Amino acid sequence: MKNPRCSAPNRWVLLSGMALVLAMEACGPGDQGPTEILWDRWGVPHIHAADPGELFRAFGWAQMKNHANLILRLYGEARGRAAEYWGETHLVSDRYLRTMDVPERARHWYGAQKPRFKGYLDRFVEGMNAFARLHPESIDPELKVVLPLDPTDVLGHLQRVIHLSFVGREVTFGRAGQPIPGSNGWAIAPSRSAGGNAMLLVNPHLPWSGLFTWFEFQWKTPEVDAYGATLVGMPILGLGFNDHLGWTHTTNPLDGIDLFELSLTEGGYLWDGGVRAFETETQAIRVRQPDGTLRQQTLEVLRSVHGPVLEVKGDKAVAVRLVGLDQPHMFEQYWDMIRARNLREFESALQQLQSPIFNVIYADREGHILYLFGGRTPVRSGGGWQDWQGVVAGDRPDMLWTRTHPYEELPRVVDPSNGWVQNANDPPWSSTLPKLLNPGDFPAYLAPRGLRFRAQRSLRMLEQDRKISFDSLSRYKHSTRMELADRILDELTVAVGPRSSALARQAARVLEDWDRQADARSRGAVLFAEWVRTLGPGIFATTWREQEPLSTPKGLARPVAAVAALERAARNTMDRFGALDVPWGEVYRLRMAGRDLPASGGPSRLGIFRSLEFAPEKDGRFRALFGDSFVALVEFSQPIRAKALLSYGNASQSGSPHRGDQLALLSRKQLRPVWRDRREIEANLESREVLSRVPRQ
Repeated sequence: MKNPRCSAPNRWVLLSGMALVLAMEACGPGDQGPTEILWDRWGVPHIHAADPGELFRAFGWAQMKNHANLILRLYGEARGRAAEYWGETHLVSDRYLRTMDVPERARHWYGAQKPRFKGYLDRFVEGMNAFARLHPESIDPELKVVLPLDPTDVLGHLQRVIHLSFVGREVTFGRAGQPIPGSNGWAIAPSRSAGGNAMLLVNPHLPWSGLFTWFEFQWKTPEVDAYGATLVGMPILGLGFNDHLGWTHTTNPLDGIDLFELSLTEGGYLWDGGVRAFETETQAIRVRQPDGTLRQQTLEVLRSVHGPVLEVKGDKAVAVRLVGLDQPHMFEQYWDMIRARNLREFESALQQLQSPIFNVIYADREGHILYLFGGRTPVRSGGGWQDWQGVVAGDRPDMLWTRTHPYEELPRVVDPSNGWVQNANDPPWSSTLPKLLNPGDFPAYLAPRGLRFRAQRSLRMLEQDRKISFDSLSRYKHSTRMELADRILDELTVAVGPRSSALARQAARVLEDWDRQADARSRGAVLFAEWVRTLGPGIFATTWREQEPLSTPKGLARPVAAVAALERAARNTMDRFGALDVPWGEVYRLRMAGRDLPASGGPSRLGIFRSLEFAPEKDGRFRALFGDSFVALVEFSQPIRAKALLSYGNASQSGSPHRGDQLALLSRKQLRPVWRDRREIEANLESREVLSRVPRQ
């Protein structure tokens, strides 16, 4: 008979010092002792739990400890109530999330969870709420309105980040057709590994704040020993490794969104030769005023056969259709991936296709490697990639897709003879060289063709090394060599002749002496980047060719204009920085939490593998705000060898010592050792929290 006390609320009890105890009702044989969070000196939690429920509860607590304010902000926004909480500036976001039905779908998705995983979501949120109750002083007053949190908040946040931002692209970048750039991923087979073990490079490039903030951690239960990272607010490991295997993601050029133009007439829209009525819904949005009062605004939501209407102008409207909104089990799929022990079990999890996007790059202890063009690609009526990139006709049933391609129809490579797979946000066709995936074997709309400079740099480094060691893998990961400079610099300096200005000739000499790197001490990189910006598009005489993937584009298209742009770039560089050979790191900076350090790495468009994107500062310098974020190198040796870095640190809470504490390592192009063994963790321990199940007295 069930103990009636088991339904009582949990009690959390703080002990003295650095320990914390979770006191809850003992409810039978599941009580197997304490759950511990061992916090290492980089602010990484190592969570040791006897069962998954306790693991998820402790994970919620740990995330709140390092990111409470950020999580509350993000969850409040995902509810579509941010304007009610924080004012008019959030109204556009609220209207979009409500129009896309995110809050209501989150409730539906929660009801659709299988009982076991629904319980895990409940526990995750319990841990978050418990932290907020015991540590109200750590939460900004304006954010407390979001409390208490609910499991539906997690699922709304999932939709906003993955479906609306990664797949849909509107919320983050403001226009359709602009994918989130960034990320490198490599898997090396034993045949190409100097140590005879498979290796994995995990290297996402994302914005350093907000929705895309990473959280690094270890999970340890009798069933799972997993290490990696997830995006803040997510209850599951997103990329990383366990004792048997590991994986990473890159954003693939997957077109999972379409915009349809509707012709309005007779109160509805043209469809299949007739007129179809919209489904309509009226919602009320409350907006907080400066004096604290709330005014109510009406939102009229129109839905066509394609999906919700985003915009109405005159006699036209635009409706949106998005993949993945009928797959509520993404978190459970990742739980299955984390617990997999071999390629067969891992692919069984992938075949669920609950994730609507992302390439998968995989390696394991048995020596297998995998590349998958993952996600949900619509089965379209025909056409090529470009045919579906703009707004398409919304009156034709043949343009309305209703299915997505199953797993067996997606581009996939397993254990290629070349011994590696890679992706740097390029299409799937260049996952290996020689090419194993033929674009002609797949629908023309599935992915574009082309190879940008960062991807070319990735392929070149892999192709040129027959036996890659763990140390050389680290060197390649930190490479700041500019593929664009290697392609065009010689022709540019030759174009600067004796009749060119003295300034242009001086600039050419600086570029000739430059090491073609974007290291902090590199002299000439600032000038070259300014020349690229000044010249603008149309650098090359020959565009990219599929038959010459690593040597095109090539040839200087406009030598006279290029020299003139070099003179202007030289003048700009002198005026702003006082020298043509100013070191890269004096101009491009890592600035956060009172730290100001030189950067090594630069924009992806220059063909730099170690990608960092910068924004201008008031002092004329540039601050990194995007790019290399969570990095992990993993060798599936016995024991596993791994190093990692979370560029901006593992906490966003104001005053945390771990906000920005890894920037110095980033500046020096260094990684940290990954501590997974308990003795290693305790030798580098910052604090310990103990969460115990004890009976109520």
